[in-house]
Amino acid sequence: MGKPSIVLVHGAWADASSWNAVASQLRGQGFTVLAPPNPLRGVASDAEYLSSFVSQRTSGPVVLVGHSYGGVVISNAAGGLSDVRALVYVNAFIPAEGESIFQLLGGSGSALDVPDPTTVLDIAGYPGAPEGDAEAFLKPDTVFRLFAQDLSEADGWLIVSGQRPITLSANATPSATAAWRTLPSWAVIGSDDLVIPAGTQRSMAERAGSKTFEVAGSHVSMVSHPDVTVEAILAAAEHVGD
Repeated sequence: MGKPSIVLVHGAWADASSWNAVASQLRGQGFTVLAPPNPLRGVASDAEYLSSFVSQRTSGPVVLVGHSYGGVVISNAAGGLSDVRALVYVNAFIPAEGESIFQLLGGSGSALDVPDPTTVLDIAGYPGAPEGDAEAFLKPDTVFRLFAQDLSEADGWLIVSGQRPITLSANATPSATAAWRTLPSWAVIGSDDLVIPAGTQRSMAERAGSKTFEVAGSHVSMVSHPDVTVEAILAAAEHVGD
């Protein structure tokens, strides 16, 4: 069997460029790598978009990789994609059916689980928003102290200026499916992650039966320590090729 295609799905407050270092290494090893935009509008619609993208843009076996909220999206999209053979979660949510991001973070010690979210987030309306919905942006201070504290100031400002917001409804909507129940999975756990605390990551990975890789990285460990994410993806790809 040939090498699987690697599809990298970014999370909230990011775009495909968050995978640049990982993608470059994987391409250098002969993999076809795709990093589609994640709309960040809602769990069902984002999963539907990813499913459509993978169906049309890949052929043969696929390894789906999700960072943060991207973990929710791949968990919901993979079930309907017969070519997806493995899942890799990078500092990611690995929800069970019926679990939302707000639910998973509640009581976890996350730096974003605070009584007043406007102390860490900027909330803004958007055209066509359903009643009561809005977009959330990270405040600059949140990026530097809590989200990407192991990046340089210059790289932190790139995140601040280029972040793509996520809707509040996407964070509140329960996951519909859990593809990790039927697919093998790997998980990169950032021990210095302040957004999804390491204990929460470990608990979700253990429940999913994921093979784990730990790194002393922030929530964006695939940016600060790309080699560990690459190692996990290669392990998944090797399993698919067996």
